[in-house]
Amino acid sequence: MLDTQQYAQASDRGSADTTTGAMAVGNKVLDKETSGSTNGLNETQLSEQAAALRRTAGLESRSVALEKLLKKHSGTKQIVLLQDFPDPDALSSAWAYRLMASAYNIQCDIYYSGTLSHQENIALVKLTNLPAKRWTAQGQDAPDISQYQGYVLVDTQGTTSHLTQKVQEANIPLILVVDHHAPQGPLEAEMIDIRPDIHATATIMVEYLQAGLIQLDRSNSSHVKCATALMHGLRSDTSQLMQATEPDFLAAAYLSQYYDAPLLSAVLQASRSRRVMDVIERSLRNRTLQNSVSVAGVGYLRYEDRDAIPQAADFLITEENVHTAVVYGIVHDEDEEKELVVGSLRTNKITLDPDEFIKEAFGKDSQGRFFGGGRSMAGGFEVPVGFLSGYYENSDYNRQKWEVFDKQIKQKLQRLVNPENGVLNTD
Repeated sequence: MLDTQQYAQASDRGSADTTTGAMAVGNKVLDKETSGSTNGLNETQLSEQAAALRRTAGLESRSVALEKLLKKHSGTKQIVLLQDFPDPDALSSAWAYRLMASAYNIQCDIYYSGTLSHQENIALVKLTNLPAKRWTAQGQDAPDISQYQGYVLVDTQGTTSHLTQKVQEANIPLILVVDHHAPQGPLEAEMIDIRPDIHATATIMVEYLQAGLIQLDRSNSSHVKCATALMHGLRSDTSQLMQATEPDFLAAAYLSQYYDAPLLSAVLQASRSRRVMDVIERSLRNRTLQNSVSVAGVGYLRYEDRDAIPQAADFLITEENVHTAVVYGIVHDEDEEKELVVGSLRTNKITLDPDEFIKEAFGKDSQGRFFGGGRSMAGGFEVPVGFLSGYYENSDYNRQKWEVFDKQIKQKLQRLVNPENGVLNTD
């Protein structure tokens, strides 16, 4: 089996002969001494051509590998796991994999453990009939796990899903990992396709569609709805294509032939709930500004309202002279009787890496897993409250508990936001 790095190298690299000055890319060879005058191409154009050929060779090798994998597992049933709180990129990418697997006689069920609370995610699932199901940590709506011969991770590497442990305990083998986030650790899978240089997992899935694993059909309503979901996932993870790379743009161009524009518009126009607006108002009222960083604690939230936190961060980042916004709160899950400090980061500062920032600020748990991470321009964290969990009738106790956590979070952020001042004064 190839690990993440080996697979990427095997599929992407060209080979260079430093003696002859020739570079082999795919099945073609460009000679440095003679190709400069070929067809009037200059050095820059040749470099771009070589890069394009490398990308094509990489895509072909991945597509062949996935096709072999699907043929190998034909006739089986798989469970596709998403992050606990899946976003449009995760939801749409899992659906695309399900369609491709179906063409090879593989049945797939898509599961997540958390909830859908963002209004656009709810609208996406309802309007497209996206086939994703909830499987809670308490086992509510749990499937018969013995029916699956393998599991697949999409837009996650297992570290953001509570369901990963359940399938591992059942000794279900990991078949495939497809993700665009930075590698989170070693993985044992039959195939791994992790590409941090691409900004959406939807883009990776579209490349497989383009390679012919299935042919989208405009007359097939499921294909049209899936293409619409993929377009939404791609747009959402690239800030409406503002952060898109060339592969992302090419994927969007391909989807433009199949997606339903009015349907996508309906998803995007889903209204914010009053509770989301209340959280945004709290973030405005509680925010502190320092060195162009806006930090806001919003207190206690219901589990169903946790997606209000990233929406509040999206709102605060629009303020003048603010390049980074961090919003957090204590999310109470009545079903599991637990609480989590959940936070989101948004930034438009090119030199700030959200993944590094959050990992540096909050560190790891006792098992060595980071409490959070990020990607380009966005990140998040989730810290268990632990034995202090619980919301009580005593309002003074709840207030004091929040103040302690609020100050602790601010201390951790302060070390990075304004390190010259040291630890935040909590007197």
